[in-house]
Amino acid sequence: MDTLTAVLTRMLDGRLAEVRRDVREHLAKEAEHGAFDTTRLGVTEHREHVARQLRALAETKQPGLGFPTEYGGGGDIGAAVVSFEMLGFGDLSLMVKSGVQWGLFGGAVHLLGTRRHHERYLPDIVSGSLLGCFAMTEVGHGSDVQGLRTTATYDPDTAEFVVHSPDVLAHKTYIGNAARDGRLAVVFAQLVTEGKSHGVHALLVPIRNERGEVLPGITVEDNGPKAGLNGVDNGRLAFDHVRVPRTALLNRYGDVSEDGTYSSPIESDGKRFFTMLGTLVRGRISIAGSAGSATKRALTIAVRYAERRRQFEGPDGDEVVILDYLSHQRRLLPALATTYALHFAQEDLVAKLGELQGGGEAAGADDRGQRELESLAAGLKAVATWHATNTIQAAREACGGAGYMAENVLPSLKADTDVFTTFEGDNTVLLQLVAKGLLTNYKDQFEDLSPLATARFVAEQFVGAVMERTAARKVVERLVDASPTREDDGAVFDRAWQCKLFADREQHVLEGVARRLRAASRDNAFEVFNSAHDHVLRAARVHIERVVLDSFVAAVARCDDERARELLDKVCDLYVLSMIEADRAWFLEHGRLTSPRAKAVIAGVNRLCRELRPHARTLVDAFAIPESLVRVPMLDWT
Repeated sequence: MDTLTAVLTRMLDGRLAEVRRDVREHLAKEAEHGAFDTTRLGVTEHREHVARQLRALAETKQPGLGFPTEYGGGGDIGAAVVSFEMLGFGDLSLMVKSGVQWGLFGGAVHLLGTRRHHERYLPDIVSGSLLGCFAMTEVGHGSDVQGLRTTATYDPDTAEFVVHSPDVLAHKTYIGNAARDGRLAVVFAQLVTEGKSHGVHALLVPIRNERGEVLPGITVEDNGPKAGLNGVDNGRLAFDHVRVPRTALLNRYGDVSEDGTYSSPIESDGKRFFTMLGTLVRGRISIAGSAGSATKRALTIAVRYAERRRQFEGPDGDEVVILDYLSHQRRLLPALATTYALHFAQEDLVAKLGELQGGGEAAGADDRGQRELESLAAGLKAVATWHATNTIQAAREACGGAGYMAENVLPSLKADTDVFTTFEGDNTVLLQLVAKGLLTNYKDQFEDLSPLATARFVAEQFVGAVMERTAARKVVERLVDASPTREDDGAVFDRAWQCKLFADREQHVLEGVARRLRAASRDNAFEVFNSAHDHVLRAARVHIERVVLDSFVAAVARCDDERARELLDKVCDLYVLSMIEADRAWFLEHGRLTSPRAKAVIAGVNRLCRELRPHARTLVDAFAIPESLVRVPMLDWT
């Protein structure tokens, strides 16, 4: 019979177990040769080191998993995302640099370009012989992509686009691969033809020749050392009337003929813009997964240390293992439960991505499934990266002074993941996107993210909650329907009661947002939206927490091993009760919890921490992180 750890690993690995195994083997092999020991490297050395690792990774099949088979890829976008996710167990600089190369740069060429771009560029992108950049963010505009100031003006006399940075605010900044290695950039710019702007489009602009020399009209500046991820060569790009051929336009959603006539299969500028961005949603999904991997690594190290480290004399005269203290269990085990919950939600999200973009085609602008995918990706990215930031800090503190030593990995995990909360979309802005996705009947009216458009729309439309009928939600609904109502304090361990509580909170908060925004008029739209901003963000957050719970409940239900199912059931309880405990002020204020039941929730968290303490090592070992990546020096001291 398989060990419980092996059963849990198989459960966590899911349908893409082979991909996960291959990446683990690659990481283990590289780690044994010291590939991820970068603590003593300077910025220049770290960048060169990561570049070598990128070349080694390119020799495996992982980077090409998401590209069409005809260009050397594997044709499985879900496998590609999981591959990036697993790189989060190692040097996160390598994960980010590979994400820039094959996720952002390669993904843009694949999904925004057409056959002429695919045939010319994709084989070299997949092989790693052509390194590139994804040049979207500007000094003056990050989250507000529609406001980018770089221009691409078509010249019909030469059949060329003139790419130009009109001022310093239009300089592309924080661009991965720009400072050192990138030769070709996907540049997002305002497309201008015949004196009219058609909004933001993407063009391919060479920035270096094959010898690595910066081309005329291109200015490259190094962003310099960062708080983390110093193996990634982030830089600033400026364009001084740089000319590129008409065919440089990635023209799947918008094209320009030789005489300058603009055409697009999508008439609305807003729909076209969001369709283009929607094709790149896999970047956010990859970041959420990678944040989860880094969190798992931190928890594995912290739990192993807590099982060995002793402090203060116990009743029997021996010093007590610190994981036996309830306070220490509360530091780590609820975070571990949430990590499991987010893992299963991420797995469902990747499956949804595969269903919608499995063939490499983005869904249409009116496709509801694509909208739901974008909303869920935004929400999970926000929640998972904030969870990583908080959990890695807690793991660092749980290891005391030893956890502050660079050789014990936790400081670099903390520094490297810190930016995850603001790149691939600032988390606060992403939660706004989630909230707007919950406001029904938006359809064609919702075409931008501005507070004004939101408030004007909800002033005129009916707003209500949406409960997606996903496979996970159907499992939850069957469970709730089959369960009688309980009034005793033991209800806190009743899964149906838990699910009802989360769903009720979501609906109540969303209806409250609707009532507040419905007061908006054209004269006070911004003020009304701005004053309700905290409420909008809460609506998004509680929605995602409910979706995560749905995924966890469904995962427990499909577990066919009784031992594993019983353990996961307790882990799920701990996730739920720790979430309720953290938000118990809201539940009490709104009459969803009585004072005695709120105390029962706290007691339930304590009880579950004690019951799961003997299984803590099993739960982290089930992540199956290569031993060489969690075998840190402080574990040899205790």
